[in-house]
Amino acid sequence: MDINPLTSQPWPSNTLHRILHITPKVHIYLIPPAGPGSLTARSWTLNPADHIFTARLRILESAVGESLSLTILLEDPSTGALFAAAPYTSPAAVTQATDSSRFFAVRVVGEGGRRATLGVGFEERSEAFDFGVVLQDARRGMGMDAPAGAPAAGARGRRAPKKEEPEVKRDFRLKEGETITVSIGGKGKREAEPAAEGAAGGGLFAIAPPPGSAGASGGGMPVLAPPPSAAQVRAGRREGGAKSAAEELGFDDGEFGEFQ
Repeated sequence: MDINPLTSQPWPSNTLHRILHITPKVHIYLIPPAGPGSLTARSWTLNPADHIFTARLRILESAVGESLSLTILLEDPSTGALFAAAPYTSPAAVTQATDSSRFFAVRVVGEGGRRATLGVGFEERSEAFDFGVVLQDARRGMGMDAPAGAPAAGARGRRAPKKEEPEVKRDFRLKEGETITVSIGGKGKREAEPAAEGAAGGGLFAIAPPPGSAGASGGGMPVLAPPPSAAQVRAGRREGGAKSAAEELGFDDGEFGEFQ
């Protein structure tokens, strides 16, 4: 690619080219003048005379130093001769038809700088989809889709880096004579309740009454001791049985408790 298709002048010697997309066969149509049906593909294809050419479509990326450009080329599929070129300088250069995903309206530049809008139809939806994806990536890379207020794109489509504000360092050290006072509140702190005294049983504690009950106020039912253990009950039964047998025989316990 030695000649710039838009200017008909040779490219600079340091130009780098890259082909981003190729579709071997697309159909070119005349588009009616701007009006309600100008972007309706059905109106392009009704009249066979409006089909003017079958072309090969290529998307060419050209880089000259830090300058980047994108051009859609419509060429003769047999000879490679240029039929028309469309500089992709804004999203409005290519518009999808309102009634089909396979047809696009493309603003082209012909010989002598003549400008026109042609209809381009793809035979396969996958080819039309790939064509749209390449243009979408190009818009992002060249900064065409940058939201309002975003940094402008660089010469090669890269956004200018955001300037970082210098970090403000703050001094949190205590000055001379300054002190720190820490106040620790007692909210949520529970005090251990003393165990009830006088509880019977081997090391068992009486259950304290709940707050607000009669036992807690000091004037209600006394705290109950736990029930005796099984060993204490059996020992009591043996003791009671021995006393009954001694009394039935006419003996008392004796002065020194011999019969206990």
